Amino acid sequence: MEDLKFRVQAHSENSTKTVVKARGFEIILDEPASLGGTNEGANPVEYILAAFCGCINVMGHVIAKEMNFELRGMKIKMCGSLNPERLFGTSFTERAGYKQIELSIEPDCDAPIEVLEEWLEKIEDRCPVSDNLSNSTPMNLLLKGKFHSIQKISELN
Repeated sequence: MEDLKFRVQAHSENSTKTVVKARGFEIILDEPASLGGTNEGANPVEYILAAFCGCINVMGHVIAKEMNFELRGMKIKMCGSLNPERLFGTSFTERAGYKQIELSIEPDCDAPIEVLEEWLEKIEDRCPVSDNLSNSTPMNLLLKGKFHSIQKISELN
């Protein structure tokens, strides 16, 4: 099977608000007022949790169907904690991202606990968002655009 590629494009509306286009959808990311934002959308780390919930939901239903039990629905609760010191440049001793994410799933089904435990293991193993959060993914940050060149002092002599 050929790899799937997903693309988004974004632009900044101001220092805290970002507008992202994904296919035909517009997603607004913003910070709460307490972090200097205008509170017009969830913030980036909240979107990570939202994406994780969405992926758990999809995978839960796919895997329930494969395991031949009816999943009528599910409730998902997720909480992540992070230390904001690196984000704000006041300390670099801890990582910038989530230290941990706690997740609970309440499935609406009649499957026995043994089946649900296997179901949960398969969700964790196959969820792409869980995989991206659990493992290092190579990233390439590229700088694009027109820039003013600055001559080094050694070039002037």
